[in-house]
Amino acid sequence: MSLSHTAIQTAKPKEKPYKLYDEKGLYALVTPKGGKLWRFKYRFGGKEKLLALGTYPEISLKEAHDRRDKARELVALGQDPSEVRKAAEAEQAKAITDTFEAVAREWFANRSTTWVPAHADKIIRRLERDVFPYLGSRGIADIKPAELLEVMRHIEARGANETTHRALQSCGQIFRYAIATGRAERDIAADLRDALVPVQKGHFAAITDPKEIGGLIRMMRDYKGYPVVRYALQLAPLVFVRPGELRRAEWAEIDFEASAWSIPGERMKMRQPHVVPLSHQAQQILKELHELTGSGQYLFPSPRDRRRPISDNAVLSALRRMGIGKDEMSGHGFRAMARTVMDEVLQVRPDFLERQLAHQVKDPNGRAYNRTSHLDERRKMMQQWADYLDQLAATAPTAAPQAEAKPNTQPTAKPAWRKAKGKK
Repeated sequence: MSLSHTAIQTAKPKEKPYKLYDEKGLYALVTPKGGKLWRFKYRFGGKEKLLALGTYPEISLKEAHDRRDKARELVALGQDPSEVRKAAEAEQAKAITDTFEAVAREWFANRSTTWVPAHADKIIRRLERDVFPYLGSRGIADIKPAELLEVMRHIEARGANETTHRALQSCGQIFRYAIATGRAERDIAADLRDALVPVQKGHFAAITDPKEIGGLIRMMRDYKGYPVVRYALQLAPLVFVRPGELRRAEWAEIDFEASAWSIPGERMKMRQPHVVPLSHQAQQILKELHELTGSGQYLFPSPRDRRRPISDNAVLSALRRMGIGKDEMSGHGFRAMARTVMDEVLQVRPDFLERQLAHQVKDPNGRAYNRTSHLDERRKMMQQWADYLDQLAATAPTAAPQAEAKPNTQPTAKPAWRKAKGKK
């Protein structure tokens, strides 16, 4: 006799679980807490088995009958309903973990441990903004080249060609990670390499003419804005590290006795610790700066919150306020300045210079030089460079007086050393 809707609806809990039988193997299990669980009992391969069909009233009596009948059909076809369900659940779980976004975030978690935080943040924000909204929920193995190209076209449409190429590069790395982990067959990003608008290659703007370098040094020494930024401007050409490495410098890294600044690997682009020998001039700047900010963590704290360093744009904004255009000098420009002039004018050994720039330099046996490689030679080189900058500044034309630098002020008139540029 089949179970009625009224019988299951009015069934009361007892001290122990009990069954309300329907027919053809279906019954409702009533628990001591009042739960009513649909169960289907069947035989497969000579063994008695049990299949859960849901909970009443979420699953009605009619739907429980339908689920039982489908399970019976599988048995009749020689398929075990329990195994069929397990396979379906596994496939569903696989679909969730094999979406483009799931694979991308797994790839990011795996790779970003070796990246500088600022770089890692750019990568994940680019994916979240430009790729995930379009492809995030798609199974990574199902994405076609034309679909990925359409996503790249969205980025190109706003004129961000370099961002487009960087996004495609990240997508290629994600697809290759999916291949390695068995979730994709090939890297479809490789099909798009010739389909994107080319990027016009360029270099970071830098002043490399010794006559103009002297004028720039004098202007930075006379900067009238936030004193901490003035010291950052003065120190930048003497150490020529990357802008992010400079602004995040901490006092704990400065060793006045050893005349050295030791930057930990996690803050370096190549994730390797780096030593910057400090010239007499650099030490003097740091000693003066220490009187201002030495009680805190950072050499160059933000004027709004001393627990944080100055912003990425602090030095750049100062250069612009002094009238130095973005096509003339960038934050990275101090590195290009040092590399060009030290190589062409001071005849510094290239491997010493490359090591000081924290580039990947290897010895004759193919091994990367460690942080203290050629330290004595680099110390002499850094002092020679500082003395040369002093010499250039001493012979440069006097710059026009600067107005007090304030946020949103207009750039001052071009100084004499820049007005004379191009005259015979």
